[in-house]
Amino acid sequence: MKMLLQSLASLYLLAAATFAVPAQEKRVHHRADLSDHSHDDAHDFQYDHEAFLGKEEAKTFDQLTPEESKDRLAKIVDRIDTDKDGLINHAELHYWIKHRQRRYIEENVNKHWKDYDSNKDDKIAWGEYKNTTYGYYMDEEFDDVDDKATYKSMLARDERRFKMADRDGDGIATREEFTAFLHPEEFDYMKDLVVQETIEDIDKNGDGKISLHEYIGDMYTPEDGESEPEWVQTEKKHFTDFRDVNKDGLMDFSEVAHWILPGEVDHADNEARHLIHETDTNKDEKINKQEILANWNMFVGSQATNYGEDLTKSHDEL
Repeated sequence: MKMLLQSLASLYLLAAATFAVPAQEKRVHHRADLSDHSHDDAHDFQYDHEAFLGKEEAKTFDQLTPEESKDRLAKIVDRIDTDKDGLINHAELHYWIKHRQRRYIEENVNKHWKDYDSNKDDKIAWGEYKNTTYGYYMDEEFDDVDDKATYKSMLARDERRFKMADRDGDGIATREEFTAFLHPEEFDYMKDLVVQETIEDIDKNGDGKISLHEYIGDMYTPEDGESEPEWVQTEKKHFTDFRDVNKDGLMDFSEVAHWILPGEVDHADNEARHLIHETDTNKDEKINKQEILANWNMFVGSQATNYGEDLTKSHDEL
């Protein structure tokens, strides 16, 4: 437990070191594309395969025969159809594609779930998380740690984030809410908090805004006698020309939001619309299992997916 808390503290105390490299825009949360392949259905459906199944699953397609692929696809369709009406609508397919792309996050949540769910009710109360993470130190009011103020700040920040992720306000996080707590940048309703936490990380004078000095200081700390790298000059120009939209020398909340959460194309939304458009033969803007299986090569091809292994496991998190 002590190691866990020390690890958390390291994330806070060493944030500057994390970003003190010339790699660009590490605080910016870009939406990743669904595939590294070009989206060109005239030549192949590899983009669609990776979008529908996820990149890792798509790698093992060649292990299955076409018949096996169709059988697995039929079972996947049943899971996508969450309202069990026999039709896949845009919302269901959009959610599925986003879920496949977010699988690495959910695997991370699942890995640590049992550590926090102490009463094994498949939910995590704030008290469970707090006691597991900070409980050893709470009795001594953090007197046993070197930087008591930092740990108290961590606790307050975690509690605020937990309450924001807990959408129904019952003090208990479902798996989805706990995922939002651990990965707030992935959830629209958590994005204001992501902006707020970013400002708090960088804003050293506590005025609620980010100056050029604070912006550069988050990424670069000069050594004695060291000449300023060229990339730092580039970042200063970016701040002046693009980040500080109203040219007052500071980035406010909306300007920070524009910086770290750039408005981008929702690739999962576009792909869901594309798959429905291409396979919806009766043009009711929904697709059924027959329509999907008739176009199975677009969804899974004649190749294999290790999704078959997943079918033997619990999919409550889906």
